[in-house]
Amino acid sequence: MADDALEFETTITQVTRLLDGLDDAALAGPTPCAEYTLAQLLNHFLGLATAFTGAAKGERGPHTDTPPGTPPTALGADWQRELADRLRLLAEAWSAPEAWQGEATAGGVTLPARIMGLVALNEVAVHGWDLAKATGRSYTLDPAVLAALTAFVSHDADDQAAREGVYGPVVQAPEDADPLERFIALTGRDPRWKR
Repeated sequence: MADDALEFETTITQVTRLLDGLDDAALAGPTPCAEYTLAQLLNHFLGLATAFTGAAKGERGPHTDTPPGTPPTALGADWQRELADRLRLLAEAWSAPEAWQGEATAGGVTLPARIMGLVALNEVAVHGWDLAKATGRSYTLDPAVLAALTAFVSHDADDQAAREGVYGPVVQAPEDADPLERFIALTGRDPRWKR
């Protein structure tokens, strides 16, 4: 694996754990990602897992070359198994050393693969936090992953034009915020959001 490659497995394990026992009655509920219901967030996860898996494999096609649209509000009957499978495939794809080399395309954007890997992991990590908060469950990130993603998101924290369409304005974290809360605040979310 490349020197700047990050391991996806622990983050994906955290997210997959959040899927267990999710009640379909909660799918219409809100999430910290204000424009998404829980069902839309899960559909977004399904799409991003496919797109970033394709990116890691150097694929080009509808899943990688099309910008993400508004996720649908309905999920398929077997969405929990499908999402867990897609997340597992995502982790496997980015564990290959060649995934971090050259260029990669996802969402219609082509970037150096080492940056695309960070974007992919960031999407999983942040939306994993959204999912945890929306379902009232605990969530942690590996310290090395959290440090790398905080540095990545901090890079353009003062340039809202560069963040447009990706993050909202940085939120002021509480003085007693922990590192995960400070990271989440950098993404424009209220780190102490509650259902």
